[in-house]
Amino acid sequence: MTLDDIDNADRQSRDGNADSGLRTGSLQDCLNDHFASLNNNQALFGGGDLSSLMQQWFINPVPVLTAAHRFWMDYFSLNHSSLERMFGLQSQPVISPQKGDRRFSHEGWEEHIAFDHIKQFYLLASRFIYSSLPVGPDQDPGMSRKMEFYTRQWVDALSPTNFVATNPAVLEETISTSGANLYRGMITLMEDFYRGKGKTLLTRMTDNSSFEVGKNIATTDGKVIYQTDLFQLIQYSPTTKEVYETPLLIVPPWINKYYILDLRQENSFIKWAVDQGHTVFLISWVNPDSSYADKTFADYMSEGVLEAIDAVRKETGSSKVNTIGYCIGGTLLASTNAWLAKKGRSPIKSSTFFTTMIDFTDPGDLGVFVDEEQLQLLETQMNRDGYLEGTAMATVFNMLRANDLIWPFVINNYLMGQDPAAFDLLYWNSDSTRLPAANHLFYLRNFYIKNLLSQPDALELAGVKLDVSRVKTPAYFISTREDHITPWKATYTGARLFSGPVRFVLGGSGHIAGIINPPNRNKYSYSTNDTLTQDPDKWLAAAEEHEGSWWPDWQDWISDFAGEKIKARVPGVKLGVIETAPGAYVKKRIVPD
Repeated sequence: MTLDDIDNADRQSRDGNADSGLRTGSLQDCLNDHFASLNNNQALFGGGDLSSLMQQWFINPVPVLTAAHRFWMDYFSLNHSSLERMFGLQSQPVISPQKGDRRFSHEGWEEHIAFDHIKQFYLLASRFIYSSLPVGPDQDPGMSRKMEFYTRQWVDALSPTNFVATNPAVLEETISTSGANLYRGMITLMEDFYRGKGKTLLTRMTDNSSFEVGKNIATTDGKVIYQTDLFQLIQYSPTTKEVYETPLLIVPPWINKYYILDLRQENSFIKWAVDQGHTVFLISWVNPDSSYADKTFADYMSEGVLEAIDAVRKETGSSKVNTIGYCIGGTLLASTNAWLAKKGRSPIKSSTFFTTMIDFTDPGDLGVFVDEEQLQLLETQMNRDGYLEGTAMATVFNMLRANDLIWPFVINNYLMGQDPAAFDLLYWNSDSTRLPAANHLFYLRNFYIKNLLSQPDALELAGVKLDVSRVKTPAYFISTREDHITPWKATYTGARLFSGPVRFVLGGSGHIAGIINPPNRNKYSYSTNDTLTQDPDKWLAAAEEHEGSWWPDWQDWISDFAGEKIKARVPGVKLGVIETAPGAYVKKRIVPD
């Protein structure tokens, strides 16, 4: 997810917001409730694992001593370099920010000797901390990952960019506004605490008032033609006179809303697929409350995907459908394929998987949050509420890229005192959904912890033991190089479990930007290799790289399974029309604006 557009935020004053209706006398109670909530939600923030870091340092001091020697040598060099600059001499930096680190982009970090010294000292200290972590072949991989992850959170939080006195941009703004920026920032901070009902700090990432689902995002023309308590089925209106005979059903994740695939017309995958001549259907999941507590993963398959497939076949008269699953929606689709294979049914002609894990042996940084101890704590909370609040999952995902998705907004909103920019991608990112207790706990325990889907006959859904190796349905996997949610090597391992023909494609960028990459942008590249070697690194070394979007490659592939061209289909001819897309389910927000 790229956030370059955030730098264009307007500097709008909030001096007129002093009469905000906030009861400042109760702010301390609000803060106390917030931190008590964090303490009670150890399942989301790692429990007591941070304390083991200090223990490991005492047990194995060699990495610390080695890193400390290098740190002090570099620190002496930094002092020498700063003295040279003080006397007007040219001096090369001892250490520089990594490519893509935008925290130190303000010219003050280079031009002012003191800030340059602070910056380099922080970078040296960060390198010292990371290199002294007791990780290696003798350490438990899960514990090593937790150490690295939580250490990164701590180091990122202590960046000099996050404090008034050590951020030249904030100091410059404070002086020029006589401190008005800090006043506005405090008002915003109190507002965000109250938006979170005293339980969490809901930092605004974008100007929510600039967007409305169905008005300026999620606007591709279509109709809701089928509805259950779990989902609405949208059929999109054709833009071509003829369409492919085999319809296309998209299964999005239920941990966020589907319209990431339909933000704006110029970057909408849904609109693009319609323009290619596909009759596109999409599942829009309900945003559940406590009444959905007992909805299971199997229910999302049988009452969700399978029921949607039957509805698409009835509406179109087609015996088969092509399918797409995104992230956890792809995991559900893979499970559905395995279930159908075991039942001897074949209504799915092909399946495409966007950044989908089937083998959870190496789940990446998300594995930090999932072990049996943390899951038991989470289970207690979810059994009480009936669901996991969407803001909790949003916090987890944001922590994976804190320097992009947390600290820039803390600086902009609370230190600079500025309103966040209007950015559709961040509006979607903030439009979170709840997760039913039974479904989510089953998913975490059986996929992340036990990794049952990758094992033959180990996972049972709706009375059937699944074996993905029996799936012969042609499959297309698209993963991305910088994915921090579903690492591409893990998705590659899962793709090799299928016994049918599989095309694996590796795109550029990350979990969102690498998928939402329309051809007209001509951004990034993608790699292909028809031979799925056991080692993903060897696959990549022998792969051919292509410039631009992977979307046309997918279209070339899917056309082999799309059938003949027929007259374009009007939505709801057989099932009827319930309402205009995007429908009511996707419009239900749980986070106040």
